[in-house]
Amino acid sequence: MAAQTYIRRDDYGFFGPDSPSWKVWASPTALIGFQRSVVLEHFDPALAAAVADSAGIYTDPSGRLDRTLAYFLTVAVADGRTAIERSDALMRVHAKAKGVEPISGARYSANNPEAQLWIHITGWHSVLKCYERYGPGPLSEVEESRYWAESRIAAELQTCSPADVPASRDEVRQYFAEVRGKLCTSEHADRAMRYLLWTPRDRGVRLWAGSRIMAPAAIATLPKWMRRMGNFDQSAAVDAAVVPAAAALVRAFSANNSRPLVAAARRLVPHTAEVLAAHLSAGPPALLQTVTPAQARERSAVHA
Repeated sequence: MAAQTYIRRDDYGFFGPDSPSWKVWASPTALIGFQRSVVLEHFDPALAAAVADSAGIYTDPSGRLDRTLAYFLTVAVADGRTAIERSDALMRVHAKAKGVEPISGARYSANNPEAQLWIHITGWHSVLKCYERYGPGPLSEVEESRYWAESRIAAELQTCSPADVPASRDEVRQYFAEVRGKLCTSEHADRAMRYLLWTPRDRGVRLWAGSRIMAPAAIATLPKWMRRMGNFDQSAAVDAAVVPAAAALVRAFSANNSRPLVAAARRLVPHTAEVLAAHLSAGPPALLQTVTPAQARERSAVHA
């Protein structure tokens, strides 16, 4: 089914047109934030092992990353039934990702609640961080509070507990401080992080070029301890230079209309581009209201 058909069938989804989530996830800065988040995910040894064992980012890096970003964007902007359907499909894929983490010898599962919590927080935090640094700037105090509340709602579609999702910037910092001792790098993680920051040319010129354009901007938003742990630090001079350059590029893709952004996204992340194009061009849904994930599940069951 075409994205234009499903994106707004029933309702405004979980957040609605005036939500900060719609603004942040549909911004050009989400591409930089997403690269930032998928790199950070590999500090979790179980997730690094799962990625290495599945080899998806190496055999089909563009498709794998594109479908993941399209999922996050769908949850943020699509109607509730569509978001639930995509979530259930992703859970079925993750259910197959099981194995043994080589550092500790412990078994891992991609649907493990702690792993899903790490993915969720790094994703929502990274996209907001890059929106603030390279896009319109910080959200208002009210918008930021609502953004984190919406992040908790989105977590209901995963295996983690929404109550464990930070409800403020201070709680995000506290979460990172609490998990820092569990994070590490490995041969698997180092390979994956470098691959995602600087994808080899043989994976396609577009991904090769796109990753290198975004990598300095993504790294510039990270704290020094994460850069040192991942062995991908860059100089203060590069940090200072990349901010105005990235901000100017974001402004160019945001100016006047969405056509330049959608066109660029189609060349780099086509699945995500279709969701974005459908979101930006969608008319009003059947019901001019938002829904909860529980209500969306009921509606999805009726239409199953």
